[in-house]
Amino acid sequence: MFHYIKGNVTMKFEGGVVIEAGGIGYEVFVPDNSSIYLVDNKEMVLIYTVMILREDDVSIYGFHDKEALGLFRKLMTVNGVGAKAAMAILSSMPVGEIKKAIVFDDTATLTKANGIGKKIAQRITLELRDKMGAVGGLAEKVEMIVSDSGKTEAINGLISLGYSRSEAVSAIAIITEEDLSAEDYIKRALKGIGR
Repeated sequence: MFHYIKGNVTMKFEGGVVIEAGGIGYEVFVPDNSSIYLVDNKEMVLIYTVMILREDDVSIYGFHDKEALGLFRKLMTVNGVGAKAAMAILSSMPVGEIKKAIVFDDTATLTKANGIGKKIAQRITLELRDKMGAVGGLAEKVEMIVSDSGKTEAINGLISLGYSRSEAVSAIAIITEEDLSAEDYIKRALKGIGR
């Protein structure tokens, strides 16, 4: 098992790069939005890796930071999510947005990833929500919001206006006033979103 590979980028291809280290060219699959695509050929990089062994294949998946690597590993613990599906999710948006979508049960955002359907997205949010607690206390904020019927109604109102669940929850979470009507929460949230 490789924890990381440090070497020169010698080739880029759709879905990955080749990194030469110690005279060996390692084919490493990376997310489509990885910053490694921005480096020049022959430039030295350090990439955190996971090696997946199967009967008919050995693949290395790489990430520019440990946070992305950790999320990849967590996604792979979900039943029905393999390496390709986890990579599709990581390719679709930044790590922070994925974590927010999981915490806020925003399956619509997760289904934007290629090949991720509603059932898989629901399974991801169900199985990983409690494991995303390091996202700035977002899980606790969600619980506080859900316990306030006015805030819950306001979130549903914002969703009906076209905002994603995570956008709606984030907008309501920053409102400091308590015990407002759903309409007042929506008005304040829209002002905050408009900034």
